[in-house]
Amino acid sequence: MNKLSLTLAAAFGLGSAVAAHAADPAQISLSQARQMAAAAEAQAGTDHADDVVTVMDAGGNIILVERMANAQLASIELSIKKAHSAVFYKRPTRSLEQDVAHGLNNVLGLPGALPAGGGVPLMEGNTVIGAIGVSGGNNIQDNHAAEVGAAVYFKQAR
Repeated sequence: MNKLSLTLAAAFGLGSAVAAHAADPAQISLSQARQMAAAAEAQAGTDHADDVVTVMDAGGNIILVERMANAQLASIELSIKKAHSAVFYKRPTRSLEQDVAHGLNNVLGLPGALPAGGGVPLMEGNTVIGAIGVSGGNNIQDNHAAEVGAAVYFKQAR
C-alpha cells in the first residue's frame, strides 16, 4: 500500500496543553504509533476506504500522520482534528457526533470539538495518554478503523 508518511514533532498550530504530571504518564512511541496506523489502515482497506491516520500524544502533539495513496487531501486536516478533539475532550468523537444527532447542538460551539466519528482517545483510567484520528471513509468506517488502531496500542501495552 503506497502512502505518504509524515512524522512530526509538533502539531500544526494546535498547541500543547499538557500540565506537569505528578507521575510519569504513559508515552506512545513512534513504533507503537506506526503499528496502530498499520492496523487502522488495514481496517480501512477492508472497508474499501482510503484514509489518513493521525496519532497524537497526551498534549495533542502529533507523533505520526500517514496518508493512504488515494486518500483525499482534506482528510489530513480532518484526521488531525479528530485526534485533537479526542485528546482534549477525553471522549470519542463518535460520541460528540451522536450528541449532535440527538439535538445537543451546544457541542457545535465547543472549541476544537469535531463531532464526526474517527477520533478515539487512548485512556489509562481517567488519564488521556494520546489519541488516534482517522478520516477518509464515512464516519462509521473512520470510527471502526480508529477503534482497531487504538486496540493495537492496548494489546501492546499489556
